[in-house]
Amino acid sequence: MLKLTTYFRSTAAYRVRIALNLKGLEHELVPVHLLKGGGEHKTEQFLTQNPDGLIPTLSTEDGVLAQSMAILEYLEETAPTPALLPESAIDRAYVRGIAQTIVSDMHPLNNLRVLQYLVNELEASEEQKLSWYKHWVATGFKGIEARLASDGRPGVCCYGDDPTLADVCLIPQVYNAQRFNCPLDAYPNIRRINEHCLSLPAFAEAVPALQPDAE
Repeated sequence: MLKLTTYFRSTAAYRVRIALNLKGLEHELVPVHLLKGGGEHKTEQFLTQNPDGLIPTLSTEDGVLAQSMAILEYLEETAPTPALLPESAIDRAYVRGIAQTIVSDMHPLNNLRVLQYLVNELEASEEQKLSWYKHWVATGFKGIEARLASDGRPGVCCYGDDPTLADVCLIPQVYNAQRFNCPLDAYPNIRRINEHCLSLPAFAEAVPALQPDAE
């Protein structure tokens, strides 16, 4: 059985939980707390599995995988139905573009270890930390919203009416934005897609509040 190391608030793990649900893949969740005891992801046992010390990892019969996007691509290749990428190369690039805006541009600047570094090493205040967070959320969502509003490909999801990797990445990022009280009024398409996706069982069952390690 597939085993996913997860932390309920990790947006990277959240992405993989959604994809596993969408594809109907049987899996076991293995919680790894990112705060208790200085972070269980920093223990020797975890680092042996993933030297990067990051969540998530996915244990498969082929080996242990790290990095959420690599895991998502692996799932797409090994369990291609339902597809999370469109058929044509140009449409796949469109979907990946939205996903990468989130995964490569937004999330790395606002993940836990960056926020901890701002506070612990650079002595940023709570107000400064939140200002940093909200700035990068707004920068990323502004571009995604413009893309969704001007392109003919979105339907009830980022691409058509079926979830793709774009939605798998977007919904966890919206969750985090709401958690940090980021204003979302300027992003009607993002809010609309988020509402629709959360009405789907695969997304609803992956929300942080329903995870076994939720606090």
